[in-house]
Amino acid sequence: MANFEVTIENCNSIDTANILVTEGRLNIKYGPNGIGKSTIAKAIVSQAKQDGSLADLAPFKLRGKKGAGQPSVSGIDAISSALVFDEEYVNLFVFQQDEVVKNSFDIFIKTPEYDTAMSEIEKLFAGIKKAFADRPEIEQMIKDLKDLRDAFGKPNKDGSIAKSSKVHKAFGSGNKIDNIPDTLLPFETFVTSKNPSKWIGWQIKGKEFLDLGDTCPYCATSLEKPEQKETALAVAKEYDPTAINHLNNLKEVIERLGAYFSPACQENLSQITKAKTELTAIQISYLNDLKNSIEALIQQLEGLRNISFYSLRDVDEIDKKLPLLKIELGLIDKLDSEPSRAVTDPINAQLNSLIEQVGSLKGQINKHKAKIKKTIEENQDSINGFLRSAGYKYSVKIISESDSYKMKLEHDDLSDFVEAATNHLSYGEKNAFALVLFMHQVLSEDPDIVILDDPISSFDKNKKFAILHQLFRGKGSLRNRTTLMLTHDIEPAIDVIKSLSHKFQDPKPTATFLSCRNGILKETPIAGEDIRTFAKICIDIMDGASDAIVKAIYLRRHYEIIDDVGHAYNLLASLFKGRPVPTIATALENRDMSEEEKAAAESEVQKMLPAFNYDALVAQVNDAAAMKQKFAETDVGYEKIQLFRVIKGKHQDDVISKFINESYHIENEYVMQLNPHKFESVPEYVVDECAKALQDA
Repeated sequence: MANFEVTIENCNSIDTANILVTEGRLNIKYGPNGIGKSTIAKAIVSQAKQDGSLADLAPFKLRGKKGAGQPSVSGIDAISSALVFDEEYVNLFVFQQDEVVKNSFDIFIKTPEYDTAMSEIEKLFAGIKKAFADRPEIEQMIKDLKDLRDAFGKPNKDGSIAKSSKVHKAFGSGNKIDNIPDTLLPFETFVTSKNPSKWIGWQIKGKEFLDLGDTCPYCATSLEKPEQKETALAVAKEYDPTAINHLNNLKEVIERLGAYFSPACQENLSQITKAKTELTAIQISYLNDLKNSIEALIQQLEGLRNISFYSLRDVDEIDKKLPLLKIELGLIDKLDSEPSRAVTDPINAQLNSLIEQVGSLKGQINKHKAKIKKTIEENQDSINGFLRSAGYKYSVKIISESDSYKMKLEHDDLSDFVEAATNHLSYGEKNAFALVLFMHQVLSEDPDIVILDDPISSFDKNKKFAILHQLFRGKGSLRNRTTLMLTHDIEPAIDVIKSLSHKFQDPKPTATFLSCRNGILKETPIAGEDIRTFAKICIDIMDGASDAIVKAIYLRRHYEIIDDVGHAYNLLASLFKGRPVPTIATALENRDMSEEEKAAAESEVQKMLPAFNYDALVAQVNDAAAMKQKFAETDVGYEKIQLFRVIKGKHQDDVISKFINESYHIENEYVMQLNPHKFESVPEYVVDECAKALQDA
């Protein structure tokens, strides 16, 4: 496998970083917080995407300085695409109202194999699609038919046209546009204008001013005679602007559709729409029949226009379904005309051609359905297996939609799907879902490199391994993909490099330790033998260390780890407190050691440190200058902060003090660790703060 020797320069806190990424395998980069792991992720992604975002990583110290070095990444010329999982991905991860993840169809179903199969099926529908494409006026016809259908509204329980419908409002009381009352003939020009409803509305608004006097509120003409005022009020009495607007709109629709109606239907519609009085029962029945005919034709046209794999996916007997799609105008005689047949005949001809190939169509659809079913089952089993092994009570189910597929969320205690999942999932659950679904997004998009920025540190041990196994050993996992995992959690390295390395082979992952000093980030390879109990590490360091105080520090830690907190441990604890007379501090007593106890404790320590002399060393501990010198001489961060604690006791900054204390006691430390002499685990800023505090003392 090839290696990418990546060099990152002038990015945030990193002046220079050199890291090695092995192609086609998991590369774990373990290191403490604050050294620039997220910067590494952002820099590589920015360089791969070439989207100009690399410039955003310019260090503050270099911004605005002439000739300052610019952010750069080299060594990844072969990488042009990347996907990164980080906190931002989790925060932006969209749990939809009705599906677990946005675009679940694209992620879980729409593979290249899927696209190929769909393309072959669509070829069989090409003739019908072309019949529609060759007659663009069909779209307008369908729209007009829908407008006319919708104008009938929802019928009454007895099937009659509701008075609230547009049709009834327009024609129910007679057509007073084509049949203007005699009293309003002077207004004929306005009533028959292109948009009479606006004029009628304006006219009606003025009637409220008629009571102010005997003058027309529109033209100031005298209205002394009663019949003159009645004429002015007649518009409001005879016309409703809304009804007129409906009438005008429906007339336009009927006129556009006119050619598609049979000659008899055209004549009948003309009589109905121009009737002077309200509609008769026979006329209403005729309109109802017309509505049903229109609805039938719309269904037939849309069924053929939208014919596809999806429309036939759930049809058991396609060979019997296709003939039923034929448009039989003879059965909807109100729409049986030459222009209508000019539309439907070519479509029916193409449908007949498709029926001749129904065997091939049926076979391809069934084959495609079987592959989709298999894909769905594999994805569901993969995700649900992870959820079970990680202890989650959720599961997912991919279901078919009208023209797609969606992943739904289920809960063991709920009989229905979980809607708005984001309102129910905890942060950890969202993170776990996001991570596993991210894996499937990787499989879908196939990037050159996958970057996981601290993906599992927030989970407990069982869930960590479940996720690692799902990501790199599960079916359809990231195995054999170039993957960079950046983490401040040593457990992934312990699992894949040491304790469970036999489960992570072919290819075997790599692990390195990241450290940074003075802006220079470097990595040190981690082998299985580097991960040991800290008790054993303490013994190894004592064997090689030269300073007696430093040796005593590691011995005290060794005693604490193996839970041997007897007199020898108390002697070392007293030493670091600078007590001339050592003490015994337990839950039951707190007193000075007797000379005999001191001698026995000293003898016990000397089994590990033969040159140990309590009185001589306590004098060194109480010599501030000597202790500061020891601090300066060691270049091991772990030893520096231990010496700082001996010298100062605590740091004035609570955060720094907490870090030092947690390195001094074992409550928050893993049993397995790395040798601090080889792997610099203490962040540079902590060491710098300790050095500054000693300098100021």
